[in-house]
Amino acid sequence: MAGKKEMKPYPKSVKLEAIRLFYEDGLTYREIREKLGLSKGRVKTWLHIYREEGEAGLQKPRRGRPPKRENTEVYIRRLEMENDLLKKFHTELRKEEFEKRNIGSSTNTETDTE
Repeated sequence: MAGKKEMKPYPKSVKLEAIRLFYEDGLTYREIREKLGLSKGRVKTWLHIYREEGEAGLQKPRRGRPPKRENTEVYIRRLEMENDLLKKFHTELRKEEFEKRNIGSSTNTETDTE
């Protein structure tokens, strides 16, 4: 997406260090950001999460839509079903073609000349 930066994931230890520097050492957001090399607003976000949800909130999995991955077994079963369906369709289609051409039927009208 244009104009949007991807957020770099930080380990929990870095997040806890930032929180410790704020509460125990009394550093400002800017000082913590400079010391740990963080982007603007990151420390403030972590502190907000920490206040709301505690340490557990800092380990939450990434937000957003998870990648779409289909289980291999499910994928194989789906393809097998699709193949079976196509085989049946092909058989029916061939059967109709044979019927249209009168192949395999005995519609021969021979007369006896004896």
